[in-house]
Order: sequence, then C-alpha cells, then structure tokens
Amino acid sequence: MHSLRPRSSALALLLGLLFSVPAMADDGSQATTADSAPPIVSPNDNRDYRSLTLDNGLEVLLISDPDADKAAAAMNVAVGSSQNPEATPGLAHFLEHMLFLGTERYPQADSYQQYINQHGGSHNAFTASRDTNYFFDIEPGALEGALDRFSQFFIAPRFNADYVDRERQAVNSEYQARLRDDGRRVNEAMNQALNPEHPSTRFAVGNLETLDDGSQSLRQSLIDFYQARYGANVMNLVVIAPQSLETLEGWVRDDFAAIPDRGLSRPTLPQPLLTDEQLPARLAVKSLEDRRQVRFVFPIADPQQDYRHKSLDYLANLLGHEGQGSLLAALRQAGWADGLSAGSAQGDGDDALFVVDISLTPQGAKRLDRIQASLFAMIERIRKSGLDAWRYREQAQLAEQDFRFQQRGEPIDLASSLAMNMAYYPLEDVQYGPYRMDGYQPDELRTILAKLTPERLLRVYSGPAVEGEQTTEWFDAPYRLARLDEWPPAEPLDGLALPEPNPYIAENLSLLPLDSAPPKALIDTPEHALWYRPDASFGTPRVEWRFSLQNPAAANKARDAALTRLLAGWLNDSLNEALYPARLAGQSFNAYAHGRGMTLSFSGWRDNQERVIQRVLEQLRQGEIAADSVARVKLGLERQWRNAPQGPLYQQMQQTLGDALIRPSWSNTALLDAIDTLDADDLRAYRRRFLDSLHLESLAVGNLEPARARRVGLSVANALAPELADSAIPDLETLEVPREPPTLHPRSTRNDSAVLGYLQGNDRSLDSQARLAVLGQLIETPFYAQLRTEEQLGYIVNAGYQPLLEAPGISLLVQSPSADVARIQSRIDAFLGDFGKRLAGLDAASLAPYRQAVQDRLLERDASLSELTQRLWLELAYEDTDFDRRQRLAERVSNLDVEDIRKAWQSLQASPALTVTFTPGDAPSEVSARTAGFEALPERR
Repeated sequence: MHSLRPRSSALALLLGLLFSVPAMADDGSQATTADSAPPIVSPNDNRDYRSLTLDNGLEVLLISDPDADKAAAAMNVAVGSSQNPEATPGLAHFLEHMLFLGTERYPQADSYQQYINQHGGSHNAFTASRDTNYFFDIEPGALEGALDRFSQFFIAPRFNADYVDRERQAVNSEYQARLRDDGRRVNEAMNQALNPEHPSTRFAVGNLETLDDGSQSLRQSLIDFYQARYGANVMNLVVIAPQSLETLEGWVRDDFAAIPDRGLSRPTLPQPLLTDEQLPARLAVKSLEDRRQVRFVFPIADPQQDYRHKSLDYLANLLGHEGQGSLLAALRQAGWADGLSAGSAQGDGDDALFVVDISLTPQGAKRLDRIQASLFAMIERIRKSGLDAWRYREQAQLAEQDFRFQQRGEPIDLASSLAMNMAYYPLEDVQYGPYRMDGYQPDELRTILAKLTPERLLRVYSGPAVEGEQTTEWFDAPYRLARLDEWPPAEPLDGLALPEPNPYIAENLSLLPLDSAPPKALIDTPEHALWYRPDASFGTPRVEWRFSLQNPAAANKARDAALTRLLAGWLNDSLNEALYPARLAGQSFNAYAHGRGMTLSFSGWRDNQERVIQRVLEQLRQGEIAADSVARVKLGLERQWRNAPQGPLYQQMQQTLGDALIRPSWSNTALLDAIDTLDADDLRAYRRRFLDSLHLESLAVGNLEPARARRVGLSVANALAPELADSAIPDLETLEVPREPPTLHPRSTRNDSAVLGYLQGNDRSLDSQARLAVLGQLIETPFYAQLRTEEQLGYIVNAGYQPLLEAPGISLLVQSPSADVARIQSRIDAFLGDFGKRLAGLDAASLAPYRQAVQDRLLERDASLSELTQRLWLELAYEDTDFDRRQRLAERVSNLDVEDIRKAWQSLQASPALTVTFTPGDAPSEVSARTAGFEALPERR
C-alpha cells in the first residue's frame, strides 16, 4: 500500500458520526462504443460506456454517469512484486511509493495529494504479485486537473534523489509495522514449502536492507525498473465521472497519449508453484496470536482460464458449504472448528493453489489427522454423488440474480476493480466475468477433483504452541517443514452429506414502482417505533431491516456487556447451519451488540425475507441455548479480546481513545475478566432478563409496500412484546476532556512507538461539528506531507476530522519504528505551531475549495441501499426524526468564513488535548479508572 490515509473519517462524517442462461445487457442499454464493443453490463446499469485503445497501446474504459457526485479513475499496471529483480526485493512496491512524490510537470512532493485533498478526494495504491493498482476519487469539477496530475506518474516521474532515501525509510517503516502480523508471518513460512524458483515466494515489501545501493544507485535501479516494466501496453485505465463520454475521451487522449509505448506485454511466470517432488508435506508455524488454523493446500491450474464456467467455484461452494451435513457442520458438532472457507489463491496465469482454510478450537488442533480424513471423505462424496447439473444451475441462478440487480457502489472501488479486471478478462466481461457461469462441465470438475488427493497435499498448521526448527528470514516466524511418504491413517467424522436444493432462492424479483420519500413512522408508540423509507431508485427488489432491541442494563456493567455480546453471538452461531442456504440465496442476517442492547440486521430480496425474520425471532425467544454453541461463541470472543494487543498498534491507540471518551465502554481486559466464568446457564437467565425489559426501534428501507412493512413490524413487536418507553434507555455519551487530562497507554505487543493527540471541540453542536470538519480537511495533507514525506517519522501518519458519536474532534496520529515518543510529540507540537501560522495567512479564496469539499462529501448520494439504510439508522440513533441532519450540517459548513476557522483553531489550541502514547514495554493504563471523573460534553455552550 502507498500509505495509511484512511477514508474512514470522511465516511464517519457522511454517515452521522457513530462508532441457467446468462443475461445480457438490455437492448435499451445506453452504452456506446468507440474502438470496440462495450462490456456486458447489468440490466440495472444505465450508464454510458466507451472503450478506447490509444495510439500508444493504452487500453481505456470510460464510464459516464450523469448522476455521479464523485469522479474516479484508476490505472492498473501489469507489473507486481513477482517482477522484482532478485537483487532488489521490494523494488516494485518502492516504485509505487515513489510515483506519488513529484513529476516533471508537478515537481512538489505533495502536489498530487494536495490537489486531491483540496477537492474532497482520496487516493491510494497497492502492489500485488502481478499488478500495481493506482486510484483516486475527487469532486467532478476537479477531475480534469486530477487526470493531468495522475497521468504524469506514468510519463515523467522525477525520482527526486532526496526523496528516494526518505521514502526508502517509509517502506522500511511499513515493513516494521507489519513484523508481528500473523498473516504475513504464516505466508512467509508457507512460501518455504512452495517452489523456491517461483518469484511470488520471495520477499515483496522491501526494507532498508533490500532497498540499498548495490552495483548501482537505488535511484538508478528504480529508473531502470520503471523504464523496463512500465509502458502503455501493460496498462489499463478506467475513468468514471458525470461528464460526457466525449469530454472524458478528450481529456484522456490529451493527458495519457504521452505514456511511452515500450512494446511490453504481461510478464509470464512459467515456474510451477508446487512441484511433485515437494509433496505431500506438512508445515507447522508458530503464531503470535492465540489462534489455531489449518490450511489444506493443493496445486491446481489457474481457474482464471475457466472463468466462463467456474468449475472450481462449484467445488469450493460444496466444500465450503456451512449448512446441515456440511464438513463445517460436522467439525462444529465435534467441537473441533468454528469456521471454514474454500477457494483459490496465488493464481499466476498458469498455476494456482486451492485452499481449504479451517479455524480450529484447541481440541481441533489435536485432531488434524481426523479433520484431514473428513475433508477427503467429503471430496470423495462430491466425486461420487455431488456432480449434478441442477447444483450448477442453482449456483448460476444465484450469480445471475446478483449481476442482474448489481448496485453501483463507490466510483473509486469500481474504477480500481475494473482496471484490474481489464487485465484478466476480455473487454466484454470486465463487469460480467466474475458472475458468468456459461454451463456445467463435468469433465473439468473430475479433472480438478483428481488433483485433490492426499499425495498432492501441503498441510499448513499455525498455532501458538508450535516449536520451530527454522525461522523465516524477514518476519521471524518459527516453523517446521517435513516431506512425507504417506499420511497416517485416520477415521473421518460421520454425518457428512451434500446440500439439498436451496429453499430460499427468490422467485418474485419484480421491482415495485415506489417513489422514494423521506422516512415516515408507520408505528409510533412509547414502546415501539417503526420507520419506513420506500425505494426503487437502486433498481433492486431488496429490503433492509434494522431492529434495535434496547435494554437499560445491556452495558451497565462489564458482565452485562459480555452477556449481551454472548447472546448476539449465540444467536448467529446457533442459526448458522439453518440459515446458511438463505445467506447463499441473498438473505443475510446478523445480530450485533452495542451500548444500548442488540441490533438484528436483515438484508435481502423482498421475496422470502419474512421467513428469515420469523426464524430468527423464534430462535431468539425459544431456541435451545446449547452448551456447545455457547462454548464456541465464548471461545471466539475470548480469542478476539485476548488477541487485540497483537493487532495493529494504531488500532489499539484508537480503541484506547474510544474507551476513554465514550460511555458505556468496556475494555477488552474488563470483558475478558467478565466472561471468564459465564456459561450456558448464565446466558439462559440473561436472555429472559433481556427480553423482559425491551424498548424496540425499527427501520425498513427498500422495495416493499408500507402495508407489508407495517405488518412485518407489528409481527416483530408482537413476538418481542416491548414494554419500555424510549426514556428508559440511557443515552450514549461522549465525555469532555478535562483541563488536566491523563496521558493514556494502550495494551499492545507491538515494537513501534506512537502518539495520538485528540483535540476536542467545545460542544456537540452542529456549528462546532462544521468548524472542525473543515479544519480537519485543511490539516490532513500538510500534516502528512511534513511528518511523513519530509521528516519520515513513520509509515502510519494521519490527521483529520474524527468525531466520537456527535462530539467533534481532530486526531493526529504518528506511529514510528525509529522515533521515540518525545521526538514524535515535539514534531507534532512544532507542526501545530506552523499550522496556526498557515491559518493566519488563509484567505477566502484558499478556504473555499476545502469548505466545498466537506459540503460535497456530506451531501454525497448513497452508493447502495445498505449505505442509505446505515445512514438513516445512525440518524435515528441521534433522534433525528426529520432525517435532515447532514443537510443542516452542510448548510452550516457553507456559511463558514476565514474568521470562523481561525477562531475555531484558537479555541482548540487553548483547550486541553487528550494524548495516547505508546513505547514498547509501557504498562497499559486502567482507562476506566483514569477517566472516572470525566463529565459529559455538553450539547451547546
């Protein structure tokens, strides 16, 4: 990745500030063409498409969406870490970083970032094994300037010698920040079991040791790699914007025609990922987290070659099934596993790996041979009786439904994914390829199954008790690797069966002609409110439901909070087998705990959704709370809380901030202590208490009639019988930072140092939120440019607007592998002084684009039905029953002037900051005790 500059702060601002025969495009599609036919698109997609191939060989896809309020672009380059020179591991990733740091036309290192931020956009990039993908979004009116700046990455980057050494430090910081990531550690160990001749098994990130001057300077190595590997022929560009295709084409031809045509083609990787001589084999890797996992890995042909039929997906669906009789169901019943997935990995165009990944319980870690025998028993069952045309048709039907009612999503995500898809699919299938299933191929299925044998198996186990015989070079993971002649005999589990026909597949997918309207209350009693918002604008017959089951004691004590989480987890777990077919059929359900109780979330087709809702209610009220299910959920929660200190340090810093300033909130340590003695009897008793004292808030959004919505809402209320008024439920609160706040320390095992400073607004009013949102927009790029790009304090550097519930604030975070806390704090303080001087010189013209960027972001249209629902649900949480909060906030933003911003900054500087710091070895703070005297932040002063 280029950098950690999360878009979450912008998203929080937008959302309200809380934590078969394949179908072709309709004949009426408005897609147009230039050089070739456009992609096959969903009948739900009325955007205009145009494909181009410029004279230099650059392939381009343009998408004109007149309704879009954000423009986006992405460039995929068919070069990745597998093309790293053997002498310079990490060079491809380093090159990705360097392209952001100035071009001949725009030589300033922060020119691109500043322009994107100033116009309400975001940007990033990533380096994969075979591709490097660059992408951004921005206000549509600024797209022309953004494309000009973006194109220069691929025409005339400067590779400024000063920044070569500085950015080398940043890549090393990124590497250091990931040293204790178990995923990377296990993957590096697994690479020791793969073919060492395959380039994808080599170190990809880079660090100070690998990115150094060798026989020539590092800068010259960068230039040589860029000129040898980057050319128009291996690039794919996607642009999405509200402008016309003609306008977009003109800009693209003007800006990107100068990319050199070097006559390149996508590199091939002829070496096999795994050889026959290496198999069968067994690998064990020591994990840092309290987590046990086994992967069953088989070499196969890259399934991308078969994307039109997806035979491997068919088999992965059967092996990864979680319904009754499935492999996972049997493992769960035995108490050996709590999760399973199956699919392909590490495709290189010729070869790939088929991986069955199982999350184990401690008991399961002792039964690897029997789990393996059970896997092969299921493979044999599929081989003998699982190759059925009706099963394929069922999977194809579900894929076709998803494609038919595809929602638009975020332009930046679509641009990035389509740019990469252009490198792997013919143009007509860049949209349709991931869904396409052209027909049942039993011979291909048998060919794949013939490769899934014990003789061709690499078994990879990871767990905290593994004792290694060797250690990986870059991530220090102890491991043991042994080549086997044969596997020990073992008995498979009984009860394995193939899934029956799916009873939840929607049949009535008609779109009701409903007019979108603001939400209105269909039920409004003291005990229960149901809000309803009809929608046909997303072109899908789907409905989103939210039911908040609120209990005044749900989080009063750590024990209550743990029990609420245990109840929600049990509800999900106990329904997993029964509702897995519904999930496959597009009916999702999730129960999650929060400070006021528990929310039941449903998302799916209108048809058959009520069956799922009723089944969940039956289970919640009357389902057996079995000891094995409770034990499984308890294990998962304990594992999550116990492993939290192993997670990314910046996440633990943010967790500490939230624990300090939000009530109710309980630390992971408090929750671990509380859950330790809980069992099924405790949960049975808690369920009765919880359901006996409820207030119910509900929301229905989507393509259903009000009468039907009211009927469903009443049926839920009748089942739950809420008796409490809203006034009985305590509010969530944000606490005020006191005059002399303590410095807090997170619980972390990471090796970096970090400082998080939080500058809190003086109240929760919309006026304060507006001022700090604009300040956050102003501070983001200069903070990053100074402390990350210029001073190289670390890889993870960001600043911006960070509200906690309705309380506005500015956060400033630096995580460093080299600078200590004192130095980081001193550099943050120096920056804040300079930023005050910058604001002193701010004029109306300079402020205008930042103010407009915040306003536009607030008023962005929702990209999907679920995004719309989530925004409305959060507004309800703040009792905004007019649902116009973002409009009122945007109006206040538009009225801000320079003096308002200066005064807001002066007020922030005069107010105390809450600081979270971490030095390796620090004792973690008892946050609840250190913040016990904090008072609630007032709504208005």
